[in-house]
Amino acid sequence: MNKITADHLARRACVYVRQSTPDQVQHNLESQRRQYALVNHARTLGWQDVDVIDDDLGISGSGTRRPGFERLLRELCDGQVGAVFSIEASRLARNGRDWHTLLEFCSVVGALLIDAEAVYDPRLTNDRLLLGMKGTISEMEVASFRERAHAAPVAEGAAGRFSSTGPDRVCQTMDDRIEKDPDVRVGSTIDLIFRKFAELGSVRQAPRSIPRGAQRVEKSSLCRSIRVWAQQDVGAA
Repeated sequence: MNKITADHLARRACVYVRQSTPDQVQHNLESQRRQYALVNHARTLGWQDVDVIDDDLGISGSGTRRPGFERLLRELCDGQVGAVFSIEASRLARNGRDWHTLLEFCSVVGALLIDAEAVYDPRLTNDRLLLGMKGTISEMEVASFRERAHAAPVAEGAAGRFSSTGPDRVCQTMDDRIEKDPDVRVGSTIDLIFRKFAELGSVRQAPRSIPRGAQRVEKSSLCRSIRVWAQQDVGAA
């Protein structure tokens, strides 16, 4: 069954292009080429008016505000779009809310969703089922990525191998241990803050109780950080 009708072709085709991070935009050029190639695919299927929406290059699809996606929804609401082209469901959305909003808008205005494999009409029950499954799989992929990313440092920590850059006023030694900065002025400021915390019992009040007077304290050469600001008049302390 040919799902593309004269009414669809009389309206505009929108090609939605997205990559999740600036690093992907800079280095994963093949993905960009494949997505922009959908313009030719749209013209092959009969569309003359093809609009490329690539405002969301470098923006995650898992909940972050996306100007390009919002523009796509506005144009759908105006009835200007006959089909939305995307290389795969994950480019359009990485969360169920955005995905099902898009499906509902397409269904109401009679727009098609077209990827590299097939043409889908969200008004048809079977197509709606397939699109729903594609969206769920895309969302589960993100959850799986996050779980794996979290599991790695947890496993390293359990084995005693995990290390990370320490906060300001401490330094990371060459053998990856976290220690107080060897600079006596910085160390005395840290000690004073902990004494105030023990005295006041409040994380918020401890720094506020220290006398005002910003003193710039350079980091030791043992540290990987460059400098810290100690809000403390060491001489007065």
